[in-house]
Amino acid sequence: MLLVLGITLSVVGVQVVGGLLSGSLALLADAGHMLTDAAGVGIALLASHIAMRPPTDARSYGWQRAEILAALANALLLAGIAVWVLVQAAGRWEDPPEVSTGIMLAAAVVGAVANGASLLLLRGGQAESLNVRGAYLEVLGDLLGSLAVIVAGVVIVLTGYARADVIASVVIGLMILPRAWSLLRDVLDVLLEATPRGVDMDEVRAHILEVPGVEDVHDLHAWTITSGVPVLSAHVVVDDDCLARGRSGEVLDQLGACLTGHFDVDHCTFQLEPVGHREHEPAHHR
Repeated sequence: MLLVLGITLSVVGVQVVGGLLSGSLALLADAGHMLTDAAGVGIALLASHIAMRPPTDARSYGWQRAEILAALANALLLAGIAVWVLVQAAGRWEDPPEVSTGIMLAAAVVGAVANGASLLLLRGGQAESLNVRGAYLEVLGDLLGSLAVIVAGVVIVLTGYARADVIASVVIGLMILPRAWSLLRDVLDVLLEATPRGVDMDEVRAHILEVPGVEDVHDLHAWTITSGVPVLSAHVVVDDDCLARGRSGEVLDQLGACLTGHFDVDHCTFQLEPVGHREHEPAHHR
């Protein structure tokens, strides 16, 4: 990610200079987008460093949620730059300025090549981390934006249609918004402690009830601490024979193996209860 940050900042410089010299709004929009991406990658790097801090009594899960907060910042930055691009494009529609296509195309090609290299660097980690995924999506948008600028430049060269630059700007803005929403939705799922994707609670309940000695399960919850760290807790009712024979440890082992093997949830907390104990619990625990 450090290498990606360096590449992105270098391309921002090229595109800002190119956009100012050529008069291309699309190129400036792509430069602004990439500057936002550079800030996002910087935030992601800082968050990744913070997330590695060990847990303490005050923060029993450590700083793992820092990654999610960084992803939230990325999503908001993406949305903000998209709105800016669309507003600027609307203002230029009636009177599009003349664009120097040579400088515009050269800067856009540099951006496309650099973004392609950054995508290759981030591709492996984007499936495992929301933070890296946010950076990956931003760089992907940059690549598409650079391609849109190249197409607009070619159209202007061949036809003289100046509004192609404005249209490319709108395309860039509209490409950014869905990515911002996708990332924001995933972040909100984590912050609102939604059930992790791929975990079917009905199936979890059914698997728990198949463990020998288990009579019932309630107060069943699953959520995500940070990317790749799903957790689960449950109150598990066991029969009297299980408790009398001291088989609680055996039941816990089977429950843990079941959740890890079938649902890839390693961090599980189970409260074993005798039959009838549920009647002593508050109603909202049922």
